Amino acid sequence: MIFTLAIGLALALLLGITAQKLRLSPIVGYLLAGILAARPWWGISVEGEVVDEFSHIGVVLLLFGVGLQFHFKDLLAVQKVAVPGSIICMAVRALTGALGYYLLVPDADAVVSLLFGACMCVSSTVVLTRVLADNKVLQTPAGHTALGWLVVEDIFTIILLVLLPVFFAGQALGPALGWMAIKLTLLVLCVAFLGKIIIENTLTYVSRSTSDELFTLTVLVIALGIAVLSSRVFNASLEFGAFLSGMVVGQSKFSARAAGDALPMRDAFAVLFFVSVGMGFDLAGLLEHWELALSALLLTLIAKPVAAYIVIRLLKRPSRMALIVSTSLSQVGEFSFILASLIANQYHILPDFAVNVITGTAIISITLNAALYRFVPRLVRAFEDRGIGVTHSHDEIPAPTEDKHRIIIVGFGPCGQILQRIFSEYHMEVVVIEMNVDTVTRITREGILALHGDARQRTILKLAGVEEATAIIITSVAAPAKEIAEAARSLNSNISIMAYTTYTSNALAMMNDGAQTVFSGEQEVALSMVSLLLGKLGATDEQIQRERKKAQNTFEQSFGATSGKR
Repeated sequence: MIFTLAIGLALALLLGITAQKLRLSPIVGYLLAGILAARPWWGISVEGEVVDEFSHIGVVLLLFGVGLQFHFKDLLAVQKVAVPGSIICMAVRALTGALGYYLLVPDADAVVSLLFGACMCVSSTVVLTRVLADNKVLQTPAGHTALGWLVVEDIFTIILLVLLPVFFAGQALGPALGWMAIKLTLLVLCVAFLGKIIIENTLTYVSRSTSDELFTLTVLVIALGIAVLSSRVFNASLEFGAFLSGMVVGQSKFSARAAGDALPMRDAFAVLFFVSVGMGFDLAGLLEHWELALSALLLTLIAKPVAAYIVIRLLKRPSRMALIVSTSLSQVGEFSFILASLIANQYHILPDFAVNVITGTAIISITLNAALYRFVPRLVRAFEDRGIGVTHSHDEIPAPTEDKHRIIIVGFGPCGQILQRIFSEYHMEVVVIEMNVDTVTRITREGILALHGDARQRTILKLAGVEEATAIIITSVAAPAKEIAEAARSLNSNISIMAYTTYTSNALAMMNDGAQTVFSGEQEVALSMVSLLLGKLGATDEQIQRERKKAQNTFEQSFGATSGKR
């Protein structure tokens, strides 16, 4: 057993690092590690059953982590796009995958075909989050929409995991569904109310000790305990119980600490899950059923993103968002493995070659996803240059006048409002670019020049007059300074670019991302405190300015900034 785990984890480490160096998801490395670990090269037989048993813990902790980070408010924030879009696309993908299986597999059963299609319609949360984070779009509206989209897919997976025992238990469907609904309701009520009290009190008691390992052990016991309880007492799946326990802990005051303790542990066991999936992969079997594998791959890389793009555009969202979300969905991952493995191994319904096809499709699609995503900025720029999918207000922004400076302010929060008022008092032409359409409508009525749109879009910047503008100021901390700076400088190489950040430690990174001058909230507060206290103690204006300059130089030297940084 130790030899098996050592080989599997060592290969996962080496190939995971290699995959990351190649800008691929580490999951690709873990799957390849499983494929290599299963080869007869090690002198001692590698026990796949051992890895498979440990991987079950990884699945439970994976669902616990999903529940821990699951918040309905995140879904409600993007519900108008994520909910209908994901439901429509999952239906299209499931039916398309089922049709491909039915046509390409001899004597295919309709139920098995639908199950195969259902396994193919769920994308990987791990891969999508990593790709969006690496491309710095995770915190944008498009990134939030993609995450909300995955929340709906996760809910769909949970529902399937709950219903599988009912459909394939060999009982009458009506009474079985009714009895299962009663038991699941009792389970939810027990965990939500009684469990919440017990869990919170237990975590409170343990947290008062100075032992971090006891708190970690408590979180592990809660996750596995409720999962086993749901399986043994309520006949629900282990995964559903783990998801519920994660939700309960996630709503408590210990959610942040539990995430910090449980998620690394989850990741370690989840690696074994991917290794076990790779160990069961058979390349020869994939080549034998190459027609089904090719259709599954085309569904994943082409049909899924195209369907998502069309739906998002039909919901009247810009092409930038549609491209970002749809491209990030062009892969299948961990939940596809979980569903396929459960249906094949526990209920013996899905053939082994179908699971093998899903595994092969996942390996290829995850590998290609990061590479395909690199072309998204080029597609976005090509679309925006042609005015495709650009959203902005219909009010005309007058061309810059020759005797006034045109200043563009991105974001109209407190900082943006102050800048707009002061620049206007000095007779500068100020144009505000704001993503909140209600804010744009309100300030336009007040006579302020404003555009509703994304400042990364070159068309929006052109409408704001960036080609003749003196400066563009990014006042929102969450705004992607790099992309805005690149777009603005491509249209006006002489424009001054300024950005605001809360933390001084982020200032240098923002300057590397394209901002010429960065203003740190921490630095400015410190300098203001120095000036105020020295003034109260009787220092002259000259002394105060000298000390401010010293403090400013200290900040610049501490964070490796250039003379342009403030």
